[in-house]
Amino acid sequence: MIITTTPYVAGYRVVETRGQVFGLVVRSRGLGGNMVAGLRSIMGGEIHEYTSLLEDTRRQAIDRMVQNATLMGATGILSMRFDSTELAGTMSEIVAYGTAVVLEPDPAAVPAAPAVE
Repeated sequence: MIITTTPYVAGYRVVETRGQVFGLVVRSRGLGGNMVAGLRSIMGGEIHEYTSLLEDTRRQAIDRMVQNATLMGATGILSMRFDSTELAGTMSEIVAYGTAVVLEPDPAAVPAAPAVE
């Protein structure tokens, strides 16, 4: 599955638009993780527990978005974006979304092979 943040893919053309597609994940760090992160925040700097949580959550949101696009018969997702929200002060919601499309290689965009001498 080709996923891009742009509304096009170089070398391909959109032959059909299948519609909006998204993947949603809501996660919370466990009590122990929240306490460790809270202690780290006192000293400043990156809070690795939350960085790891959000990276994993984004990956899972993309996976769910791809599953939904596949069910729609899409071969690509254009204009992909992330959105995030904090819920109840303890949970993070991450959504990946974009436009599911059917792509095919654009023969006009493929350079001709060099002549053999």
